[in-house]
Amino acid sequence: MQASGLVIDQDWLKDPHAVAVTDALGRQGGIARYVGGCVRDAVLDRPVRDVDIATDQPPDRVIALLESAGLKAIPTGIDHGTVTAVSGRRPFEITTLRVDVETHGRHATVAFTDNWLEDAERRDFTFNALFCDPDGTVYDPVGGLEDLSAGRVRFIGDAAARIEEDALRILRFFRFHAWFGRGDLDQEGLAACIALKDRLDVLSVERLRAEICRLLESSSPAETALAMLEAGILAHILPEALGQTRLERLIPLEDRYDRGEPLRRLAAMTDLSKETLSAIGERWRFSNKDKERLSAMAGAGPDPDLADLGLHVSLYREGLETFTDKLLLAWAEDGQDCADLLARARAWTIPKFPLMGRDALSHGMEAGEAVGSLLAALEDEWIAEDFGPDREDLLRRLEGRIAL
Repeated sequence: MQASGLVIDQDWLKDPHAVAVTDALGRQGGIARYVGGCVRDAVLDRPVRDVDIATDQPPDRVIALLESAGLKAIPTGIDHGTVTAVSGRRPFEITTLRVDVETHGRHATVAFTDNWLEDAERRDFTFNALFCDPDGTVYDPVGGLEDLSAGRVRFIGDAAARIEEDALRILRFFRFHAWFGRGDLDQEGLAACIALKDRLDVLSVERLRAEICRLLESSSPAETALAMLEAGILAHILPEALGQTRLERLIPLEDRYDRGEPLRRLAAMTDLSKETLSAIGERWRFSNKDKERLSAMAGAGPDPDLADLGLHVSLYREGLETFTDKLLLAWAEDGQDCADLLARARAWTIPKFPLMGRDALSHGMEAGEAVGSLLAALEDEWIAEDFGPDREDLLRRLEGRIAL
């Protein structure tokens, strides 16, 4: 495999913990190269998150080389050639070069090889089959550099064959376009995704959720989401999805006033009803915290002309996060400028109700429902007076009610 002529230079290549791993694998004639997303992102001069390594050494040999160098080796996916090295408490996933003997839609039976081109040809997209030596020398066996430069997400070889090997590649096609693509989607890839979209039904909801949320984390997901809707892809995984106008309007508002939030962007793709958002949260098995946040976005947003008392009550009842979610969604929907309202909301510190149940008990009340009812009534008064009464005032009111 010939070098491409490109050499990358990023700090992570000089990280002593990564160097320790590649040095260990390179002993006694072995070859270790960085592969996939870390090389792709380095070529684009983007931050590198996970560093993956490919090697021509078989898994048992990988373990022996790592341990002889004093590094911990974990056989995380030994049957598929994957060993995790721990260097400086950091994990590095190492995979032996391989070819697919038989595929099963998500998993494959593999055979190990020392042929770098064969390993590249079994991967999904051309720019994910980039390799680089520890010194930064880049190898491009399937034309990934040209596609990356053109903003083109292209399957390696026959697009339909790649999808038949792994149906998750349909969603990855769109996700990578949202992150790295420019202009129209690759037509061969799009046609294959449409033809084989029924295969999405075999994927776990955890995989679906992860891919869509990663897509929605991109800087401009609306155009790709619309392409998925028009292609019939979303009908299989998110039948609640509507036209993407609200999402398209939401992105620049987030860029200016907040940050990109996948959950909020997901909600923007729907009718924002409680029933819809709750159903998505349950079906996609979000955490309880995320399900609560998603459901809380339902309904109308705040009035841009909301007076201080109404604003404070909303913030106290909902919290700043939910208030911001609903405000930005409403702003994206009707276009009414809410910048002043958002600034006022962020400038106000949400207070904590000064009384607790033990205050009532210490003043002679017996434990029971009456304690909660009395505190709720006092809290309503406190809220109605714009949270003005302090603890001493509320304690006097508490004493007076108990004495009645």
